[in-house]
Amino acid sequence: MKNHPKLLLIAFLLCAGFKSECQIRLPQLVANGMVLQRDREITLWGWANAGEKVTIKLLNKTYHTTTALSGTWTIKLPALKAGGPYMLDIQGTNHIQLSDVMVGDVWFCSGQSNMAVPMERVKEKYPDEIATANFPDIRNFFVPTLSDVSNIHADLPPGKWMKADPQNVLAFGAASYFFAKQLYLKYHVPIGIINSSVGGTPIQAWISAEGIKNIQPYAGRLKQLKDTAFLNNLIHPPNKTYSGAPQPTLTDQGLTGPIKWFDTAYQPKGWHNFWLPGYWADEGVKGLNGVVWFRKEIDLPANLAGKAAKLFLGRIVDADETYVNGIKVGNITYQYPPRRYTVAEGILKPGKNIIVVRLINTSGKGGFVPDKTYQLSCGETNIDLRGDWKYQVGLVYPPPVPGTMQPPPFSAQNEPSGLYNTMVAPAINYAIKGFVWYQGEANTSNPKEYKQLLPALIANWREKWGVPNSPFLYAQLPNFMEVQYSPSESQWAQLREAQRQTLDVPNTAMAVTIDGGEWNDIHPLNKKVVGDRLALLAQKLAYGDASLVSGGPLYQSSKKEGSAIVISFTNVGSGLAVNGGGELSQFAIAGADKRFVWAKAKIQGDKVMVWSEQVPSPAYVRYAWADNPEGANLYNNEGLPASPFSTDEL
Repeated sequence: MKNHPKLLLIAFLLCAGFKSECQIRLPQLVANGMVLQRDREITLWGWANAGEKVTIKLLNKTYHTTTALSGTWTIKLPALKAGGPYMLDIQGTNHIQLSDVMVGDVWFCSGQSNMAVPMERVKEKYPDEIATANFPDIRNFFVPTLSDVSNIHADLPPGKWMKADPQNVLAFGAASYFFAKQLYLKYHVPIGIINSSVGGTPIQAWISAEGIKNIQPYAGRLKQLKDTAFLNNLIHPPNKTYSGAPQPTLTDQGLTGPIKWFDTAYQPKGWHNFWLPGYWADEGVKGLNGVVWFRKEIDLPANLAGKAAKLFLGRIVDADETYVNGIKVGNITYQYPPRRYTVAEGILKPGKNIIVVRLINTSGKGGFVPDKTYQLSCGETNIDLRGDWKYQVGLVYPPPVPGTMQPPPFSAQNEPSGLYNTMVAPAINYAIKGFVWYQGEANTSNPKEYKQLLPALIANWREKWGVPNSPFLYAQLPNFMEVQYSPSESQWAQLREAQRQTLDVPNTAMAVTIDGGEWNDIHPLNKKVVGDRLALLAQKLAYGDASLVSGGPLYQSSKKEGSAIVISFTNVGSGLAVNGGGELSQFAIAGADKRFVWAKAKIQGDKVMVWSEQVPSPAYVRYAWADNPEGANLYNNEGLPASPFSTDEL
């Protein structure tokens, strides 16, 4: 049948009215500056009008397809060698030309905040790394946060590929940047990083519904979330009248008087002494949640007056507003970011200067985290701010009355599949070299589940990408929290053990970071050690450098010999070693009762003998089994630490 002129006119008008529906549209990842995976078939895809012809030109070759009735199209390109930059032409009813396209190795990097922490956060620790970050062949695509438990999204949230230079690199994930840099320096091929990470999120949020359907309680939760009425009730809970006494009007005294407490004209009377850094619960104030004001006067040399400066206030629990000479220089609303505020020109004065911090805390121990930097830096001059401050309470939050607490808001990013649907699934067409995973902190409350969840995530992603044996690298949790000087139970240690046991999954490798954490910071700044060790693992696992010693000693087996237990290891490299010399530390031993005591330990070739006079008939050994096992010193001669372990099957 011939085309009728009126029908053609209607079709033309429809396309004109819905131009975005009819023209070719590309996914976020397929864009200027992208890195395509070398030596592997490449999939390019997008959307257009049903039946629309799509033509792609790359490297003097042309590829054709026709858009399906669903409005999607896909073109397969043959494997390419590393190289670039190239132009990529896409022709349909519209013409798209992508420039600066590279071919190299692409790594999908994911997890929670320690994978997301940007180079900007660690710029004081690595100033030279940032200043010399001139690697245009290292490209980063950071996926913005988006979650959804109801639908699998067709595309990622808007983002773009960025080259590593001293400005752009500040937005790169620090661990993934150091990982990419080491690989680039070693192999001199373009490296693409897709960083899909969200702080504070549990592993189950990153697994598809199919991948978690056999793991409880998540399978049951997924079933609930498929119930539209149940989900709507979570997202928009019905208005309820909560019983209990009405809450009083809360007033911060520091903001209500004729002169605000941050004002330089304010004269403090009756303020109390406080030694900074520290928590007010440790300095005579018990059980207080609310607003506490802190104040310090410093003398400034005349030659620094009027100059710009940096104010470092470590980390603060929880939120703060900070003033210098009555001028607000910054505020942060939660505890994790370091406080690094810029004091603009003209604020500092010769002689007396006043620093005031309005600190807000709603739970736990409020105050200033110890062992951080507290100073005012002006040029080459650093003024130490530790020591005597004054404080006054501006507001005390009353304890909650039973029946008055609102339920916590629904958060899709903490639900099963809530992040897979939006930040993983839309990327599975994009060919990659492998995966890098740094997560676990959010699952430490139930570490035994992790023995199921991490292998499930690995299998799920490999199946979705269609590469069943692709390299999967992951970082073990570092040391964190207070040091305990007696053998103890530890959920962090249990989760590390679940991570170690996941090495039974083929083609996986784990970077041990038990020496890379900070007791007082869940986001340790030493991200270079994480990235470098992950890159070592990649060199052996993904790039085939079989002779490389890529990791530290890993527990293999144990054998009772008289009153001792002998531990065998893999990854001994050129030999086991005591880091820093001396005796081995952090070995504990127990009999059948599992009452662990500190043990003596001695290296014997590629084994370690462990014993204690208190345990004549030993049955179990643990190493570095604590939240923060300070002094864990079993390494190999290549300088890589042994993983914590337990001989007891958890």
